[in-house]
Amino acid sequence: MKYILLLTIPFFGKIFQNNPPQKTSIHQFKAKDIDGNIVDFSKFKGKKLLIVNTASECGFTPQYKDLEALYQKYKDKNFLIIAFPCNDFGNQEPGNSEQIKSFCQKNYGVSFLVMEKIKIKGDSIHPIYQWLTQKEKNGVKSSTVMWNFQKYLIDENGYLVDYFNSTVNPLSPKITNWIEGKK
Repeated sequence: MKYILLLTIPFFGKIFQNNPPQKTSIHQFKAKDIDGNIVDFSKFKGKKLLIVNTASECGFTPQYKDLEALYQKYKDKNFLIIAFPCNDFGNQEPGNSEQIKSFCQKNYGVSFLVMEKIKIKGDSIHPIYQWLTQKEKNGVKSSTVMWNFQKYLIDENGYLVDYFNSTVNPLSPKITNWIEGKK
């Protein structure tokens, strides 16, 4: 009997080891907005999300204009943009929350949700960006945030769909077709 048991332990260990990661939802998270209020991501159930890391002094900063245009066009169609300012690339977001909020509103009329400044890489990576970038956590795919204004698409159920690097404009058909449900 001991011999049979010893043979089955490695077999069952491999079964559990080789299971693919399960899809998990972004709706499990909470984070602070630019004003310091806790935002429960479960309230976004039923909405498509575009999550983007932003910076005020980046060559891609003018994308704020197109992000706002995208938001205005689709905000009444269960779509939301969530911006996470970060200072992880070239120190291009040196400001505090008040300065970031003022910059976004004054220069680009941003009305979509802007969160507090976070870390999106390294040892202090924010849990939402851990989830966005690690297949073990999101169950879909891994990615590396290469620069400011990388965009992540999240479906109505809170699952990661895809991501696009900084050079993909927010108004790209790759993004608008997804929002509209076109293939």
